[in-house]
Amino acid sequence: MAQPLVKKDDDRDEEVDYSPFMGIEKGAVLQEARVFNDPQLDARKCSQVITKLLYLLNQGETFTKFEATDVFFAVTKLFQSKDIGLRRMVYLMIKEISPSADEVIIVTSSLMKDMNSRTDMYRANAIRVLCRIIDGTLLTQIERYLKQAIVDKNPVVASAALVSGIHLLQTTPEIVKRWSNEVQEAVQSRAALVQFHALALLHQIRQNDRLAISKLVTSLTKGTVRSPLAQCLLIRYTSQVIRESGVNSQTVDRPFYDYLEGCLRHKAEMVIFEAAKAITELSNVTTRELTPAITVLQLFLSSSKPVLRFAAVRTLNKVAMTHPMPVTSCNIDMESLISDQNRSIATLAITTLLKTGNESSVDRLMKQITNFMSDIADEFKIVVVEAIRSLCLKFPLKYRSLMNFLSNILREEGGFDYKKAIVDSIVILIRDIPDAKESGLLHLCEFIEDCEFTYLSTQILHFLGNEGPKTSDPSKYIRYIYNRVILENATVRASAVSTLAKFGAMVDTLKPRVFILLRRCLFDNDDEVRDRATLYLNTLGDGSVTETDKDVKDFLFGSFDIPLTNLEITLKNYLQNPAEKPFDITSVPREVKSQPLAEKKATGKKPTGLGAPPPPPTSAADAYERILTAIPEFASFGKLFKSSAPVELTEAETEYAVNVVKHIFDSHVVFQYNCTNTIAEQLLENVTVVVDASDAEEFSEVGTKPIKSLPYDTPAQTFVAYEKPEGIPAIGKFSNTLRFTVKEVDTSTGEAEDDGVEDEYQLEDFEVVAADYILKVGVSNFKNAWDSMDAESERVDEYGLGARESLTEAVNAVINLLGMQPCEGTEVVTSNSRSHTCLLSGVYIGNVKVLVRLSFGIDGSKDVAMKLAVRSDDVNVSDVIHEIVASG
Repeated sequence: MAQPLVKKDDDRDEEVDYSPFMGIEKGAVLQEARVFNDPQLDARKCSQVITKLLYLLNQGETFTKFEATDVFFAVTKLFQSKDIGLRRMVYLMIKEISPSADEVIIVTSSLMKDMNSRTDMYRANAIRVLCRIIDGTLLTQIERYLKQAIVDKNPVVASAALVSGIHLLQTTPEIVKRWSNEVQEAVQSRAALVQFHALALLHQIRQNDRLAISKLVTSLTKGTVRSPLAQCLLIRYTSQVIRESGVNSQTVDRPFYDYLEGCLRHKAEMVIFEAAKAITELSNVTTRELTPAITVLQLFLSSSKPVLRFAAVRTLNKVAMTHPMPVTSCNIDMESLISDQNRSIATLAITTLLKTGNESSVDRLMKQITNFMSDIADEFKIVVVEAIRSLCLKFPLKYRSLMNFLSNILREEGGFDYKKAIVDSIVILIRDIPDAKESGLLHLCEFIEDCEFTYLSTQILHFLGNEGPKTSDPSKYIRYIYNRVILENATVRASAVSTLAKFGAMVDTLKPRVFILLRRCLFDNDDEVRDRATLYLNTLGDGSVTETDKDVKDFLFGSFDIPLTNLEITLKNYLQNPAEKPFDITSVPREVKSQPLAEKKATGKKPTGLGAPPPPPTSAADAYERILTAIPEFASFGKLFKSSAPVELTEAETEYAVNVVKHIFDSHVVFQYNCTNTIAEQLLENVTVVVDASDAEEFSEVGTKPIKSLPYDTPAQTFVAYEKPEGIPAIGKFSNTLRFTVKEVDTSTGEAEDDGVEDEYQLEDFEVVAADYILKVGVSNFKNAWDSMDAESERVDEYGLGARESLTEAVNAVINLLGMQPCEGTEVVTSNSRSHTCLLSGVYIGNVKVLVRLSFGIDGSKDVAMKLAVRSDDVNVSDVIHEIVASG
């Protein structure tokens, strides 16, 4: 009696599974394979041995060339057997063992004989194996049989031939493409799988011909496809055609949309879902187009099949991100899914409800989620937390219940990513909802009392130092912060010392108490903690209740708006070239730019040692500075404020490549024209750019520097300098003509003729715009920077931006007009949003810091209105920013 595979005990937890392949070894199985050579074949025993061999191959066991050949020849002898089951195992074995080209010939005749057999099972499997093991030369010999198989009456044979064609298309496409007529006929088959495989192959054959795909979809959407699988494929191909064709501008209808909508009434669930999913994924889909798809998905939510419920709720979850209103009709059905046994379905249902719910349903949802959170994994909890954060920002009046929920789950067990997601959410809510600040900070203080993650503790302490002193009663946070000095590791202790010092510096009444605590930190056993405490005690004064000097605050806690890369480069240059005067931090450039010229790859061996050229500039700012300071005519212009990105003045692949970089000084502008001669037979001399500034009345030319010689493929620069009113963002348009003497060059010797011809080449126009006078300099905390600026410098006004395609277009247009740095990711506009706030920062010419707060709104007719608030170190600059927007 055969032993059972599973031993069943009374206790199900002690169930032990036994595998029939446990402990098998390659050597023993190869010995057993000798049974293939027996005169009287035992089909059952041979099948068992082949099963073991297949198991070893699929487990990654490697056979030597000799072993594989030996097994292959032994397996070919099994073609003598008429047992159908054994024959199928033989086909599998030949396909898996991948015989070499010499060995393939041995079995080709047997497989071709089976391919024309009366037994359909032989024919189908022989086709699959043959197509896997033969190459292009042998394929032409059996092409006729494969074409016949594609239109065979037996669906198993036809499907085998079509699937083989899909695989062969990757290796021998020119042969498979000749089968188009037969494949086209197979698409009309009544067999579901044949139609499915035929459609897939036909699409792959025509996939590089958009017109052919469009014709295929047009012909098949008229109702000739019966197979649900093929119908799903056709829906996907139809979606592809819709994406590529867009919306008809005259009728405002999409091609084939009626077909997709018709598929929503199909009897097969997979077709209905595929059509609904395709409609929801259409670009710029309207509510009218979405409604029938959402109605169908709503029915699936109450299905008894978990897979349908999951598919429907996941699709609705994606739709809710861009079109929450149409999905609200499904809220009642989704609330019932919160208790679904499948946790994935429940999580998706909750996050969708949080996106589509209204203010009145928030409290009810919170109660349902509380019971649910303990049953799901951390990755699902993070999704829920992010959805709750979005909901709180949507309904700020409900911050209490949502903040309490976040604080409760913060005290529960969880991993780092989960806790970080909650902390990030609370921090965002504190920043965006002023009323939530005090309760949120207390929740964070309670959390760090038993926080096991050093990173989170230090981040929260830093945040406390920024926000705590601005609350109504800062003293209540001191206890929580000092507890960290006593109880935590050195990293957290050092962070807590900095936070204490920040409270002392910002809140004068707390300074004596903070000094007492900082003096205790002088005896800490960690160097960093002691050093920080010493620094703060020596810079914050004597500990009396006096106001801390503003310079001290800026030095200790001010934002560092100089790029660290630039600071490092400037310090290295200072050390390499010692000077008598001390290092000046104002000499560090504030903008990181790309290299002004593309680096050419050296073809030969680079020289080393004394023969090596000087190293290239470490940044574009240094490169421009060095180039300009080496020209005596420009030495008196003062410090370079900003250099623009190169502006192309010629098209690609033209005779001469020219781009211009605009260098901005306080009262001058220098145009650096980077020129490259792309004609090997020419040498250009005395190269200059003649500039017509008739459309730039505030500029007057003061000097030029030509290029003496411009050989083939060697970039060089010519300069034109203009004077402008000091401190004023003068703008204008400049027309350019490249003027030079051209000499013919003998390419064999590289020598140029003595006589040259005067010639000129028209370049594109360019403009100096207001954005050229503003450096992109970000701030780490916009709110703090805004509050630190004098409110008297604020200038506010409203503007109409006219009709725009979207809010994103309007936001990008204003950012480009001002040339400032977007802060805190506010340049990204939520899809279909009706309003948006964008924060910008920069430095205006003269090193004047500027902050801008933009509030946009768009109405039904797509007219955009904008409120512009500006603060700066100079009230006149605030006025200038408004003038730029008004004139732009």
